[in-house]
Amino acid sequence: MSSRVEERTAKALDGRTQTTDVAIVGAGYVGVPLAEVFARAGRSVLLVDVDEARVAQLNRGESYIEDVSSETLRALLEDGLRATSDYDELRDADAILIALPTPLSPQREPDLSIVSSAVREIAKRLRPGHLVVLESTTYPGTTREIVLPLLAESGLVVGEDFHLAFSPERVDPGNERWRPENVPKIVGGMTPACSARAAALYGGAIETVHEVSSPEAAELTKLLENIFRSVNIALVNELAQLCDRMSLDVWEVVEAAATKPFGFMSFQPGPGLGGHCIPIDPFYLTWKAREFDFSTEFIELAGKVNENMPYFCRSKISQALNHGKQLSLKGSRVLVLGIAYKADIGDMRESPALKLIALLRQAGAEVAYHDPHVPELPVHGLSSVALDPAAHDCVVIVTAHSAVDYDRLVDEASLVVDLRNATGRRGTINEKVWKL
Repeated sequence: MSSRVEERTAKALDGRTQTTDVAIVGAGYVGVPLAEVFARAGRSVLLVDVDEARVAQLNRGESYIEDVSSETLRALLEDGLRATSDYDELRDADAILIALPTPLSPQREPDLSIVSSAVREIAKRLRPGHLVVLESTTYPGTTREIVLPLLAESGLVVGEDFHLAFSPERVDPGNERWRPENVPKIVGGMTPACSARAAALYGGAIETVHEVSSPEAAELTKLLENIFRSVNIALVNELAQLCDRMSLDVWEVVEAAATKPFGFMSFQPGPGLGGHCIPIDPFYLTWKAREFDFSTEFIELAGKVNENMPYFCRSKISQALNHGKQLSLKGSRVLVLGIAYKADIGDMRESPALKLIALLRQAGAEVAYHDPHVPELPVHGLSSVALDPAAHDCVVIVTAHSAVDYDRLVDEASLVVDLRNATGRRGTINEKVWKL
């Protein structure tokens, strides 16, 4: 820090002791794993959340985040990790990281109300020497146009009195190989000094830090990562629909293409997009692009293809029941197998299974579900039932959890619609298995 900032920081902390190295606002899928990373690196960490029940649960050592076990959480608490709902405690933190949701409005436009509300609270406690970093996924310009003006209401000057940067989260729930500590961290500061300060913070806990020239570059980097996946998934989803008409196995085609050692990256089709990022992030960029009289037609087309997949899958289930068992979808007993948005976790955010269940019910099907990771589904008034394939007219594999014995499933079920290729080659040659 400059001597001016050091002087102001010392004055602001006069009579008080800095108690926290890192305060993380938002104790969710991003905030809690990030807290673990910094705590393991020897930093004192404070989690801040407005949900009192969530705060109490964390302080009891009861984790609700699958990537951070309760055993791990209790060990971190013994080492000094704490949770609070008191924003005043931010005054004594060296760095404040914002890891809050950025959902879409019902009109599919960015909703930054949660982040803005938190930044207003931070601004009331902002002091010289503070580092503030936004990690929430958003459109290019948010840090400069939304966060900075709110913090500037404190009267402090960015780059001189406090530092501000954007560093997008890159959390992949359930991924045991790539954890927050070994996934490279992107950092873009409002000034070079802001970037350096943020890079130093993350560099003390994360293996690789990559600095970019501005918050906007960092914000767009995150969107590009997820739009890349969205577009390529749309490509194979569209190909799956074409293969269905051509009586070709899309899984065989993708598997064959993946043997090429260069110039091809394998993506798999499915019933739709899930998770907080891929179904939402592209809309942030398409919304922002309109400000520049630009239409992101390629990205929007991918969104349309992916959003249509639950409808296509419902038609596939109807066709399988009709031709496989001479049954109408209306009145048929359909078991949805796996409703989390990806395998071997319980995360339901934007899961395509939710849309598919609603569509099946609209068509008159009697829907039940089985998911070892999701015992209750209040939004549909359902609870996970025992896996008894023979008790249903059709079993639809929506999420392929590894705990399920798919060979046994094929043996016991009278009809299977496999949307994830969980049954593999055996399913391909079995007449009672219909594959996407």
